[in-house]
This record gives sequence, structure tokens and C-alpha cells, in this order.
Amino acid sequence: MFEEAILTIFREEGIDTIPHLPCDRASLLCARITEEFTHIPLLREEDGVGVSAGVYLAGGRPAMVIQSSGLGNMLNALLSLHGTYSLPLPIIASWRGVYNEAIPAQVPFNSRLPEILKGAGIPYAAVMGEEDLPSIREMIRLSYAEGRPTVALVSPACFAGGTCPPPVFPDRSRIIPEIPGGRIKPPQMTRYDAIQALSPHLGDALAVSNIGIPSKELYATGDRAENFYMLGSYTQASPIGLGLALRSGREVVVIDGDGSLLGTAILPVIASVRPENLTIICLDNGTFGSTGNQITQGYATTDLAQIAQAAGISHTRQVQTKADLTAAIQDRTPGPRFIHTIIRPGNADVPNIPLSPVEIRDRFMQAAVLR
Repeated sequence: MFEEAILTIFREEGIDTIPHLPCDRASLLCARITEEFTHIPLLREEDGVGVSAGVYLAGGRPAMVIQSSGLGNMLNALLSLHGTYSLPLPIIASWRGVYNEAIPAQVPFNSRLPEILKGAGIPYAAVMGEEDLPSIREMIRLSYAEGRPTVALVSPACFAGGTCPPPVFPDRSRIIPEIPGGRIKPPQMTRYDAIQALSPHLGDALAVSNIGIPSKELYATGDRAENFYMLGSYTQASPIGLGLALRSGREVVVIDGDGSLLGTAILPVIASVRPENLTIICLDNGTFGSTGNQITQGYATTDLAQIAQAAGISHTRQVQTKADLTAAIQDRTPGPRFIHTIIRPGNADVPNIPLSPVEIRDRFMQAAVLR
């Protein structure tokens, strides 16, 4: 069976974690993955890029299994995150749009994938039958040898004989907790004030800071090897934190923002896998702070504390002062925890981080495995 052959390759190549999003053509493969491997069921493929980065930074060997159309959602993150920090990520994609495709919408993007991947500088292999199966192993080895994403495009013809067992649906009844809310007062803190308040309480936790000025402010406040400074990859801070938390036994703190959290589907995924060692601190100034403080929906329309609670993160708090932020960080209640911190717009005048992406990666990975 082709699916079993792929699983054997995963085992032999040491793959230990698989973020995935299903494809009906590869449904049996997806079902087998959930039975045998640590797996993260995604809502959007792009989030799997960050999750995989976090798993690798904590010492794991991830691979993704998706439908090929999801590569369109992933390209920027693959290049700006894995390309910037030289991180491996083998991707096994059911190649839609090229074999007995009944859905017209699958054809325009997927039929052009070889040219798109070539243009992006991402190595790929077309797996059209069992004779091409070794190419999957080659793509995994190339990815880890060179620290770059690779793609195995697997024709649905390879899965033609496999059928997926019917799912078992558990009891869905539950009590929905009260959604937090309340009066948001005029904010007292800037982002820099909040980072100054939380930085001394990070201890030996692994910390991921959001792109742009938040990372520069964290560096200026208290640089440490356990800080992973993001230099790009919008929306990927919390996915990276999830990957770290699932692979590492360390406490993980993500310093994220309202703009990126409003643009991702990661909060329900975090709630579903329930990492007890993960804390997300949403520094909500209601703007895209690094690009000129353009107002987001979080400023006066959308409450991210309610979004986190509704996503299933029951330990959600909303804070507006340094004292309340400090108390929330010091609370040792098992996570996942979401600390919604209301701040006012504004950026501190801090210098750029004087570290290359590889330097950030290497010292963080060394710190992540030491304890």
C-alpha cells in the first residue's frame, strides 16, 4: 500500500511531528498519520509553517502533509521564515489539478506548481507512481541536509486504491464558558512599557517575539539567548510558539500583536491541542505598529480576549496596567494561557538587532536544548 510506504519513509527518516490539513484524495494517509505520529490538525496551511519551525527549533524533525493548493497559502512564510533562518521543512502534498481532476478551481494554480516552485527556489519532485517513491525520501533528506523547504508532489493516482475508515464522532455536548469582556479603559502602557514589565519575569522560558519593532524592543529591554527574534513572516509568532511548546518541556512565551493574531487561524488549533506550557501575550495597541500605526479592527471593534476564549482557550485574562500584567505572567495556572494586554500606540526609538538570522537561530536552538 502506497500510504504505508510513505509512513515507513517517515519512520526511517526520523520524522516525529506532522502538521497536516486533509485532502480527500489522501484521506487514508491522513488517518494513519493521526494514529501513529504526533500530529497537529491545522485550519490553514500557513500556520503549519510556523508550527514546524518551532518543532525544529526545539530539536524535532517535522514534515507537513497537505493538499497542494495549500502551498499557495504558504509561500511567503516558507521563504521569509524558513528561507531567512535556513530551516528544513519537507512537505508531502497531494497534487491536485493534474490527474482526473473534477473540480475546475483546482486546475489554475496546481497545474502551474512546478513553475511556481522553481521560481521560488524550492526543490520539488513529482511522484506519479510507486517507481517515484524514493523521491519522497530524497526530498526529506535534502531538506534536512541543506536547511530548506522541499516538496514532494504526489499524484492522487498513487492513492487510488486506499479508502479511509469512517470517522468516530465523540459526544459534542459541552458547557460553553462565559466569554470575558468588560470596559476597556484608555490605555496607560506603550508596547515598550509592557515589554519592560514582562521581560524580567521570563526566567528560563523560551520566548518568541513578533516581527518588526516588538523584537527590537525586546532585544533592547533584555537580550537573552532564549529569545527568538522574528524578522519577517507575518502571523507566524504564535504558530512557532505552539511548535516549541509541543516539542519542548520548557515554558514558552509568545509576545504577539493584535494585527497578526487577527490574521491567523492558530488560536483554535492551540486550544484543541492544549499545550500546558504555552502563554500568549497579545500586546494590543489596535494598530499595525511597525508599519506606521495604521488602525486594526482590534482598536474599537473586535475584542481579542473574546476571540481567544471563544476559540477554546479557557485561561484568558485581560489586563491594562503593569501590575496586572506582572500578576498575569506570574500566575502558574497550566496553559494554554492568553493574556490580552491593552496598550496605546507608539514605538520606542531602539536600534536594529545586531544579530544575523543564523546567529539568532543557532544560539536559540542551543539554549532550547540546554537545561
